[in-house]
Amino acid sequence: MLEARTVALVGASPRPGSFGRRMLAEVGKSSARPRTFPVNPRYPDIDGVPCFPSVADLPEIPDLALLAVPDAALEQQLELAAAAGCRAAVIFGNAYEEGLAPAAAAGPPAVRAGPPAAGAVGPGLRDRLAAIARGAGMALCGAGCMGFANVGYGLRALGYTEPDPIRAGPVALVTHSGSVFSALLRARRGFGFTLAVSSGQELVTAAPAYLDYALDQPGTGVLALVLEAIRDGDALRRVLGRAAEQDVPVVLLAVGGSAGGRAMVAAHSGALAGSDGGWEALARAYAVHRVGDLAELADTVELFAAGRRAVVGTPSRAGAGIATVHDSGLERAHIVDVAEAVGVPFASISPATTARLAELLDPGLSPANPLDVWGTGAGTRQLFGAALQALAADPAVAALALAVDFVPELDGDESYPLAVLDTAERIAKPLAVLSNFGGTLDLDWAAGLRASGVPVLEGTRSGLVALRHLIDHPAARAAAARAAAARAAAARAAADAPPPADPGRRARGIELLAGGEPDGAALLDLLAEYGITIARAIPAASPEATVAAAAQIGYPVVLKTGEPGIAHKSDVGGVLTGLADPRQVAAGYADLAARLGPRVLVCEQVPAGVELSVGLVADPQLGPLVVVGAGGVLVELLADRVVALPPVSDAAAAELLDALRVRSLLAGARGAPPAELRAVRRAICALSELALELGDRLEAIDVNPLICGPAGAVAVDALAIGRRPRSSAEP
Repeated sequence: MLEARTVALVGASPRPGSFGRRMLAEVGKSSARPRTFPVNPRYPDIDGVPCFPSVADLPEIPDLALLAVPDAALEQQLELAAAAGCRAAVIFGNAYEEGLAPAAAAGPPAVRAGPPAAGAVGPGLRDRLAAIARGAGMALCGAGCMGFANVGYGLRALGYTEPDPIRAGPVALVTHSGSVFSALLRARRGFGFTLAVSSGQELVTAAPAYLDYALDQPGTGVLALVLEAIRDGDALRRVLGRAAEQDVPVVLLAVGGSAGGRAMVAAHSGALAGSDGGWEALARAYAVHRVGDLAELADTVELFAAGRRAVVGTPSRAGAGIATVHDSGLERAHIVDVAEAVGVPFASISPATTARLAELLDPGLSPANPLDVWGTGAGTRQLFGAALQALAADPAVAALALAVDFVPELDGDESYPLAVLDTAERIAKPLAVLSNFGGTLDLDWAAGLRASGVPVLEGTRSGLVALRHLIDHPAARAAAARAAAARAAAARAAADAPPPADPGRRARGIELLAGGEPDGAALLDLLAEYGITIARAIPAASPEATVAAAAQIGYPVVLKTGEPGIAHKSDVGGVLTGLADPRQVAAGYADLAARLGPRVLVCEQVPAGVELSVGLVADPQLGPLVVVGAGGVLVELLADRVVALPPVSDAAAAELLDALRVRSLLAGARGAPPAELRAVRRAICALSELALELGDRLEAIDVNPLICGPAGAVAVDALAIGRRPRSSAEP
């Protein structure tokens, strides 16, 4: 597909302004000069080039077929291409499935005599197209796409007019959106492409295949992804792992979430993971840099594409961060506000750097980072250049920027861009211009700097986010390496481990989960088998059994409803705490039985502590995800959670806890004793082990709350939702 030497242009047309005409023109601009064969029964030739009535009539087998035909003809034309031996195709049309496809305006008519095949449009069309391509071993771009441009190879498989030439550079772009595809190809930004793909619906060939190809190209230095869904999760994990190993930054704008995230489950873990959980887990595991919008994507890609890397990861050196130079005191204060909001640290510069800056500044200006250097306005080029170079020399500065409005100077003064170029020649650290207001950007200055390899970031917030990703990359890559090592160790352990001490554990878990929602006491016992400390719990269904269970556990006790289908017991008044004697237990049972049903759970009362929620939720593309968050009533109030792919090592569990806002509570806020963090980490790792062993049988599991205190971490309640095995052959 991507290096086709022969291309069939099905639906080619000589009609000005038509899709078929544009497609013909775009392929004709390919520097690789593929042999092209127009296909359309309406025309014997187009511009003197023979035009064939069908793919079946071509003089040789094409590598690639571009299908610019109406939806009603797609199935027939793809079958013809497959029968002819074509190994790849691009479907530009949407493969419309509801009702009948629009008539003539959708494109040229079918390219073979006779009526279109029955059922050519309507429900199932996309599945039929995918089946044709898979059956023939064809790669398939689309449907509903703009095509692709393999800039490194020199092939333009496009149906819309794009820049000629498309700028070459280190970025490999894969996007589900055709609009984003065109916007980035046409943007006046400081990066070019090795490969740009509008992959559309990905009926057969998904994003990982294009990315795998791109990573094999020596010019690829950045992967830029704009995706709506995770398709082929295993392949995506493999290719993101490759990118991390090759130190190729991945910048991701994810819109929506995986199918598993959108299908919320009743457990808190599923609701907490939400539509974003799969993306978050991938980003954490593979050093993926997630951005929030297209402005952040463009600034971050441009900064990485410039090629200068930060050598200091923020967690590895106290006080490390960015440095900025300004010509406005107010904008200097503003950038501090925005940096704090988006989590960008400023470097703590040394006394030597402070002294050097003091020698440069006019009286009354503070030699600090961020730095306002505007005084008399004399010697602007030299002053700003010297300030930038002084900051660049400080070991704590990982990256720096001239943060000014970068407006066109009406008197023709070019001091700002010249100061930046002077500095770029003298330093190796990442250097950028950070324009506070993209709407006033001097485009000529920006073009000149970009041509010299200096990124120009087009907004305060988006530019700061880009700088954060740049300086975080070493630490993110190190974390990805640790995660890869943990996965490899888990795989080796699974392959080489002796028979487990308890070979029946998985079998008991499968049996317990087969009923859908297991009994709470039995589920807690299963968690204990994986090493999670649990509160003792005994089920009961009568006043006498309840009182007897309380006596067996020892007072005080907690009484909970044990009725199936009540996922969140506290929401319905189904949890009674601090019951101190048989009379209170009997009264509590009578209350719960009358309101909610006769089945209850008598539980050990655990000393108060910080309440966390730990759990698993199944993603159909990625498998089980580990979810850790604030627990108890704070689950919904804070929505404070992190998501990770198993296996989770002790170090990874510590990183998950550090990412929570409730982490300060675990450390002992306001005089409270700190929680035993080793026990909390062990509980997270134990749940990760359960995920590896039983994840294929779980829709979700929720341990909430896990009460964390000085004596350890204790699971006092749990909910699980089982699912059927993937095949009837599974044990």
